[in-house]
Amino acid sequence: MVSNRNELSDLAVFLQIVRARSFRKAADQLEISVSALSHRMKALEARLGVRLLNRTSRSVSPTAAGSALAEKVSAGLDLITSGLEELQGRFSGIAGSVRINVLRDAVDLLLTPVLPLFRERYPNIELEIASNDYFVDVTAEGFDAGLRYAGTIPEDMIAVPVTEALNWVAVASPAYLARSGRPTKPEDLLSHNCIRIRTGRGQIYHWEFERGEDKRQIDVPGALISGSTDVSVSAALSGIGIAYCLEKVAEPHLRAGRLERAVPDWSSLGPPLAFYYSSRRQVPYGLQALIQTIREVQPRHR
Repeated sequence: MVSNRNELSDLAVFLQIVRARSFRKAADQLEISVSALSHRMKALEARLGVRLLNRTSRSVSPTAAGSALAEKVSAGLDLITSGLEELQGRFSGIAGSVRINVLRDAVDLLLTPVLPLFRERYPNIELEIASNDYFVDVTAEGFDAGLRYAGTIPEDMIAVPVTEALNWVAVASPAYLARSGRPTKPEDLLSHNCIRIRTGRGQIYHWEFERGEDKRQIDVPGALISGSTDVSVSAALSGIGIAYCLEKVAEPHLRAGRLERAVPDWSSLGPPLAFYYSSRRQVPYGLQALIQTIREVQPRHR
């Protein structure tokens, strides 16, 4: 049983060692000597009456008992940290930091419109944003949360949608359509030059279309493959071929006439964008604040 403040401190130090898998790295992070760290862990094990760490000359790993304890300590410290951040954020304006990993498409669609309001409301929340298109294990990479399409999030993660379902369309430049003809049904794409998509998990994506109850998947041909929406849309604008993207991304170009719907009667309603994080962690106050701000600003998708 935890009986005093020193024991709580030792448990936090123990968790640091488990995460670093090294006494030397943990000692450097905590700015204490390796011998002092080792002494504290031996004393903790003696008090608890159980071995927590397997030690070798090169590495440290938790025992089965140590792994179970580390999981509980991590959850408890996350809860305490979140509670302190929320308390400070509400009453003293200090609300800690949040690290998120965001799909590139989501930066312009969701974050750019809300950042001014978020910074005005929460000037003391430190928000760090990393952006890429491959799937990220946010827990392993040290992020508080990720932002991806809901259909790609593992079941053991908590998913919090922040948009409605999103519409996907095929688009091309007027010059390309005048030169190559306009497809009228998804199968017509098989005779066109399409800009294919490699997903964040490394697969070539089969374009999806629906019209009423009629749903189709097409493995489109094309010599250009990209995992970046920016590259796909730019290629479509230059007349290289037909791109498949979120309608919201293409919308400014569609309004300006730079792009047109390539298969006008067909589109696909896909999953919403959602934040995801470990079910074992307490949601940081700053992340709650960001999600709430996005929901206030985000326009309705139809």
